Amino acid sequence: MKSFKSNAWILPQPVLIIGTYDKEGKPNAMNAAWGGQWDMHEIIISLGSHQTTKNLAVNPEFTVAFATADTMVASDYVGIVSGRNTPDKMQKTGWSIEKAPNVNAPIFKDFPMTLECRVKQKIDESETGYYLIAEIVNILCDEKYLAKDGKPDVEKMELLIFDPVHHTYIQLGKTVGNAFSDGKQIK
Repeated sequence: MKSFKSNAWILPQPVLIIGTYDKEGKPNAMNAAWGGQWDMHEIIISLGSHQTTKNLAVNPEFTVAFATADTMVASDYVGIVSGRNTPDKMQKTGWSIEKAPNVNAPIFKDFPMTLECRVKQKIDESETGYYLIAEIVNILCDEKYLAKDGKPDVEKMELLIFDPVHHTYIQLGKTVGNAFSDGKQIK
């Protein structure tokens, strides 16, 4: 086996689009890869110092959308361009934006699924950022991405993951098994 030094190579990493409002109510979005489920009804996201963290200091509510093959270019754009320096950042994405029904944050309607969230805790807060723990208030899913059982169909969404090794985006593939079930074959 080849050995590598320590790197941020936990795989897969979701491509999360964080939506906030600034103090004037102007929507903003950023791309965050270092996040995941924290508890049954909570998520954690590692945030550096961004317009998003400034917005969250004023309003502790936000949305999290999952990037897709269709939203990839604009999703990457909101990760490389700061809302602090580019006033027309959101217009350039071409996304359809509206207010979330349960939190004071924007929803980007171009994404299949969005979490409505509220800040619960900030860990190790400093000038360079913090770890954000947030309560999932509600989950919204476009009906065209629902499976026959009425729940979100991840395969239909064409979600992306971030490959931190090669700095690429990879589209999630097909279902290959059943969790909490297939392992019973070994019993």
